[in-house]
Amino acid sequence: MNTQTQQKLSLFALTGMVVGSMVGAGIFNLPGRFGAATGPFGAIIAWLIAGTGMYMLARVFQALAEKRPDIDSGVFAYAKAGFGNYMGFLSAFGYWLGSCLGNVFYWVLIGSTLGRFFPGIFGDGSSAIAIIVSLLGIWAFHFMILKGVEQAAFINTVVTVAKIVPILVFILALIFFFKYSQFSENFFGGADMPAKSLVAQVRDTMLITVFVFLGIEGASVYSRFAQKRSDVGTATILGFVGVTGLMVAVTMLPYAVMPQSAIAAVQQPSMAAVLEAVVGHWGAVFISIGVLVSVLGAYLAWSLICAEVLFAAAKSDDMPRLFAAQNPNRVPANALWLTNIVVSLFIISTYWSRDAFNFMLDMTSVTALLPYLLVAGYGVLLARSGVGYETTPQHRSRDQIYAWIAVLYTIFMFIAAGLKYVLLVAVLFVPGTILYVWARREQKLQLFTSTELIVFAVTLIAGLIGAYGLLTGMITP
Repeated sequence: MNTQTQQKLSLFALTGMVVGSMVGAGIFNLPGRFGAATGPFGAIIAWLIAGTGMYMLARVFQALAEKRPDIDSGVFAYAKAGFGNYMGFLSAFGYWLGSCLGNVFYWVLIGSTLGRFFPGIFGDGSSAIAIIVSLLGIWAFHFMILKGVEQAAFINTVVTVAKIVPILVFILALIFFFKYSQFSENFFGGADMPAKSLVAQVRDTMLITVFVFLGIEGASVYSRFAQKRSDVGTATILGFVGVTGLMVAVTMLPYAVMPQSAIAAVQQPSMAAVLEAVVGHWGAVFISIGVLVSVLGAYLAWSLICAEVLFAAAKSDDMPRLFAAQNPNRVPANALWLTNIVVSLFIISTYWSRDAFNFMLDMTSVTALLPYLLVAGYGVLLARSGVGYETTPQHRSRDQIYAWIAVLYTIFMFIAAGLKYVLLVAVLFVPGTILYVWARREQKLQLFTSTELIVFAVTLIAGLIGAYGLLTGMITP
């Protein structure tokens, strides 16, 4: 019990988990990805859509934390409470799998960042040397985390503060060199960019906005460690507002210092290349150091979240009991071992990928959408039922509107992602169901209800179509 008391997290630490999870790799790649897709006008529309949708989702997390304080590790637990055991499992597995893919992306970005200075060794982040370095890093973090959650959370808080500095320097430098004429020239899309409709421009930015908002639920996932339950919702909103401001600035300011075509052509991490174009080579070095610190910090936060989701799912009998085991430092050791084994296998697979960088980014984004959709859906159900609103009935209509907007936003994101990524996620979900069957057999419970059997059948069909597409070359990673 003493250990548990010592490991309670303050509002500042919980906010640090949210910021640390969100400010990872994505923010350093925003200029290039947005520059290749749209001009400032399209970017403004994209951020209005993404910001509104994710703010509503943040408000859903806040409301659920307040109205259902009995539900811990909320992301998958909310899906189970609202839609049953199998949907809860799919949410937990999908969230865990997406987190694993995100961790793979982080190591690919580290390799590509080092590749700016050692191109013959690290290349684009998927060379043999880059993969070996990534594997060494994964297992170094693994054994550090095994020493305790409290220590890892403290390191994450320190790293979160440290990595904000390069981003602020980038923003201040671009404000100083701001050219209105350049910004105006890029506003509706650069003159030397291929013609593209406004709808297409906005659509092409949407998956990257999902990726950079991943982690908004960081405080909710770690709610069982909160000193005060109310801090979970507060940390979610504080983290969202602060990080959104940084991301919009990082996206919009490059349009005022470079032609859009030049922004679109820069090497990732694009923030380093943009600052180098403005202030010289030291800018690229400075941002690259920030990328390494930021990504390592985000990797730490997501490794904790991965293990915590598997652990919580096993504790609630949605995953095999094997993953509910903790070591003497209260770290879910078996869950952490499986997580890092899977991440290592995905890292090795990047050696054969055509574009590991963007493929892992987009897969991570799509995999996170199902858990988000189910959370938003449960927000609607809870507000309609009135459970938890006995003392605040006046909030029911407001929270239901927030939740419906979040539902519509996540459905829109599935459509914007395209069929390819939905099918690829199904390919991964089908074998993952083995863990669900394992858990249900352990408890000697019915595998599927009639509704759940339909959901599994649809998932299986989509997975088979996706597998066929991969084998025939119709779908390429």
